[in-house]
Amino acid sequence: MRIRSGRGRIRLSSVRNYIYEKREKLPPLTAESVGLGILLAAVGGFLDAYTYISRDGVFATSQTGNLVLLGIKLSQGKWHEGLAHIPPMIAFVFGVIVAEYLKHPHIIRLFPYPARTVLLVESIVLFIVGTWPPEVPSITVTITVAFAASVQLSAFRTLVKWPYNSAIVTGNLRTASQAAYVAVMEKDREAALKCLDFSLIILGFLGGALTGTVSTLHFGTEAIWIASGILILALAVIQSNPKKLLVYTKDKKPK
Repeated sequence: MRIRSGRGRIRLSSVRNYIYEKREKLPPLTAESVGLGILLAAVGGFLDAYTYISRDGVFATSQTGNLVLLGIKLSQGKWHEGLAHIPPMIAFVFGVIVAEYLKHPHIIRLFPYPARTVLLVESIVLFIVGTWPPEVPSITVTITVAFAASVQLSAFRTLVKWPYNSAIVTGNLRTASQAAYVAVMEKDREAALKCLDFSLIILGFLGGALTGTVSTLHFGTEAIWIASGILILALAVIQSNPKKLLVYTKDKKPK
């Protein structure tokens, strides 16, 4: 079949082949892709803003912030407010343990697509949290969100080929700054790309925090459904070997 154009006839088969060739050159969105990293960073920023605004100034993912606020409140003699920052940190620890347990071969056999499983379960958990009325104790919400965020943070730890954090900015900012220095001083193109990638992750986190703040002030506790939707989006577009969820180093492989 042929179609006419201003300069003659073009074979549809040629157009189709051209499109396929271009599509194959596009990088797939894997568990280490920058695109997925931006989505997960946005979720991290969103959840911190959400719990801080709607749940008594407690962070969901930033345990550094919780520890600092704990010290401030205790020094001010506000013991009750200070102790509210401890349960999310404990929940965070349990989330890390669960993420490590997902490395077990028996678990991998039960859940052959671990990356997708983590995203799906976290999305469901956040959706359920959005159905809870404001009367639900804040500690219940922050513990649940901190646990879910911790599993995500511990599960997705590699950006392209560099270690990163999908929900905490400090380490990513240090990496971006170091890469920028190397790129400028040594004219290193790979370092420049590294700086760009990590800068996008940081901006993704900021965008998530801004969205979380505005939506929580406007929609209240149901705003967390936006974060759940972002995770569903990440789940829909990920195209990777699911075993890349938890990246094993050469000296540490599952037995």
